[in-house]
Amino acid sequence: MISDARVPLEHQQPYGTAYEQMLEKVRYEGAYPTRERADEAVRLVLAGLGRQLAGDERVDLAARLPLEAARVLTAQIPDTQPLTGWAFVKDLAARTGASLATTRWDTGSVFSALATYAGPDLVTRILRQLPTGYALLFGRAELTPAA
Repeated sequence: MISDARVPLEHQQPYGTAYEQMLEKVRYEGAYPTRERADEAVRLVLAGLGRQLAGDERVDLAARLPLEAARVLTAQIPDTQPLTGWAFVKDLAARTGASLATTRWDTGSVFSALATYAGPDLVTRILRQLPTGYALLFGRAELTPAA
């Protein structure tokens, strides 16, 4: 799978320790065979989230992420019409040509690591801002108010 936020290997800078640790967490969570594969997933999902997230939640999340991850997130311009969680996964799959199952796996693996960096309060604020379907991607139950 190739990310739209990928830099050719010969032009990549060495990563900071914090980003290396993030990649190792994603690699472990996602059972990826290499750190490069985890890096592809991180860049793909963070770029996608950067197109969905705006406001204080975007700023607060970027401040808690390693610098390399924050740059990927904030390099994107937020869309005026945010996607539902399922549409988010379909959009990422379409951008990369990967299967929906692989893209869903990538998203869950990266969001699991993001939740660790963000903390439960910020994840709750992020989920309040985004349309339905993201809670499951973050590993939380999707609760809806009673009618």
